Amino acid sequence: MVVGELTEDIDVLVIGGGPGGYVAAIRAAQLGKQVTVVDKAQLGGVCLNRGCIPSKALISAAHHYEAAREETFPGIETTAKLDFAKVQVWKQSVVDKMTGGVKTLLKGNKVNVISGEAFFTKPDEVRIMTEVEAHNYRFKNCIIATGSRPIELRSIPFGKRVISSTEALSLNEVPKSLIVIGGGYIGVELGQAYAKFGSKVTIIEGTESILPTFEAQLSRLVLRNLKKYDVTVHTKAMAQSVSQTDSEATLTFTVGDKEETVTADYVLVTVGRKPNTDELGLDTIGVEMAEKGLIKVDNQGRTNVPNIFAIGDIVPGAALAHKASYEGKVAAEVIAEHPSVVDYRCIPAVVFSDPEISMVGLTEEEAKTEYGDVAVGRFSYAANGRAVALGADAGFVKLVADKKSGLLVGAQVIGIEASNLIAELGLAIEMGATLEDVALTIHAHPTLGEMVMEAAEVALGTPIHVLAR
Repeated sequence: MVVGELTEDIDVLVIGGGPGGYVAAIRAAQLGKQVTVVDKAQLGGVCLNRGCIPSKALISAAHHYEAAREETFPGIETTAKLDFAKVQVWKQSVVDKMTGGVKTLLKGNKVNVISGEAFFTKPDEVRIMTEVEAHNYRFKNCIIATGSRPIELRSIPFGKRVISSTEALSLNEVPKSLIVIGGGYIGVELGQAYAKFGSKVTIIEGTESILPTFEAQLSRLVLRNLKKYDVTVHTKAMAQSVSQTDSEATLTFTVGDKEETVTADYVLVTVGRKPNTDELGLDTIGVEMAEKGLIKVDNQGRTNVPNIFAIGDIVPGAALAHKASYEGKVAAEVIAEHPSVVDYRCIPAVVFSDPEISMVGLTEEEAKTEYGDVAVGRFSYAANGRAVALGADAGFVKLVADKKSGLLVGAQVIGIEASNLIAELGLAIEMGATLEDVALTIHAHPTLGEMVMEAAEVALGTPIHVLAR
């Protein structure tokens, strides 16, 4: 490797080309900054290459296979044959299209891209190592957006038959059986997708319920559907150890005082993600850290080193791609001397389970704690003409508002297209809309979006398409 002695100057350096980093780079370039992005892997980060996009592609394929195989729609007979290798080729084509788009956007915004690994040597300097050389770069401002990686359990290390979500998305064939450790959104999404493809899936979750960060009334509907696909769910269960052969893995776990074992083709570990902050040299420049390897930042994304910002999975808060993108825009605007600050009140959370779950703002219990009396409106998919016509009438829309002012403060949706329905509700909360504002907004008929209006009417005590209590 050739080591360069000269130091090149950079206006804004972005470390990491994922949904936080590339968005920050583009926004900074739009604001007139000279920007360089350095990434040691593929542009698009985990989200586009090993997370959001490939997982949703596989989930979509699983939905199509289920629809073709089960012949559930009256009057339509189908036959289905699964060629999983072709599904994987298609999934990769989706990934390639999206990552190619990122490259085009960066180039179009005149962002310089370096494929390499950055290490801080001074508060305003990094050494970037590529495959063939190393150079020093001096920056005015830096945005760290290095993302995260799957957590590995000490007692259950990754191996041929113990895999993370990365390997689970790239399997060459559908496993006959699959054990999932962790019943959070990643475990449920991938476990349910493979169950639809034909795997016998077992989920091991340590808390009282799958999807423990969501309200119980939401997770119960997902649990009911998991049972439909013969998924075995053990809650209050703790994984202890694993033994592997060339063809299978046996997991030992405990439920209370009882020890049990289960054997499958693979064990998929989805117990969380670890921030990629341990190989950057942050201690060298005195960046203050929080718990679990996270970086402390203020409400503008700035660390205690004034010209260094951090965003995404490496700072406190939910590890969500859209949160990282949002924080990236804020950091870029602050560098360009705009008065931007983060406001997490309207960051939505989505689970691409079946049925889908989405939420934004406060839960009902959180709203009671903050506001006291609350108004709650719940409208069922079963009472919506569009949902019934789609053959997807399971689920509901729930709105939560401050009873005194009528201000909408939270919303939850479970059912088909919940991931899209939540956007309107996020906008309503962001704008300070009241239940009356939502109820008076004319929604097209017949659409799923009408349920938002109807739920607002329920909360106001003036429902049309359900009987008032």
